[in-house]
Amino acid sequence: MAKPQSRPSAGGKRRGKPPSKPPGRDLLWGWHAVSMGLQNDKRRITGLLCTARSESELGQCLDKLADSRRAEIPAPRIVEKDILDTLAGPDAVHQGVVAEVLPLPDVAIEDVIEDAGERCLLVLLDQVTDPHNVGAVLRSASAFGARAVIAPDRNAAPTTGALAKAASGALDAIDLVHITNLSRAMDQLRDAGFWCVGLDGDARGALESVDLKGRIAIVMGAEGSGLRRLTREHCDMLVRLPTSGPVATLNVSAATAISLYEYARQNQD
Repeated sequence: MAKPQSRPSAGGKRRGKPPSKPPGRDLLWGWHAVSMGLQNDKRRITGLLCTARSESELGQCLDKLADSRRAEIPAPRIVEKDILDTLAGPDAVHQGVVAEVLPLPDVAIEDVIEDAGERCLLVLLDQVTDPHNVGAVLRSASAFGARAVIAPDRNAAPTTGALAKAASGALDAIDLVHITNLSRAMDQLRDAGFWCVGLDGDARGALESVDLKGRIAIVMGAEGSGLRRLTREHCDMLVRLPTSGPVATLNVSAATAISLYEYARQNQD
């Protein structure tokens, strides 16, 4: 299945119990999420908490920062593990470190388009609401060099600590862009020369048969329901993964990773 011939136009210690998380602030936990948040100049850190066991490792992370960035970050506060369990949740694998942060600044889709080169990879999510799935998508998107992940601000996963932990630091490494209307955003991308390639299990063509060089937006639907009708209609092409067997469907984050690998394979020259 080849592309159509015409293209669209063109980041003094003291012990004690911390207060509850203030409204309007987020939490990051786990070493990957916290360390990437510390390194991200766009990320405002308002508090750092760690256990005594994790103090030395956190100090090493802070020592690697530039002096100007280090001066913006408050001194760590040493607390008991059960305090971090309460903040992050009893099932959270916080690894003894939690950062209190402000949400990242909003990024507009127009900024993403303006920044796009001749080859640019985007991931669009159509009502993917599970924060673990979105976090995993962010991780794969960062690993395969995507410019941004774009999702509607409604019926989307909130940028919680659980999402940041699943992203393993990618939330602070790649832009997560929230837009009002996915179909309208796809129109903007097509006008800027992007091909919108939707993953659909019922599509006739397979992913590997499509030319993925250039400006590509991979469009992924929610598990179960898949792409909505209007989203499918706004795609330039629909493709499927060559799965088979008694369980022929994949988790949305796994399907995204495979799709991004195929893009990277075709663009490795």
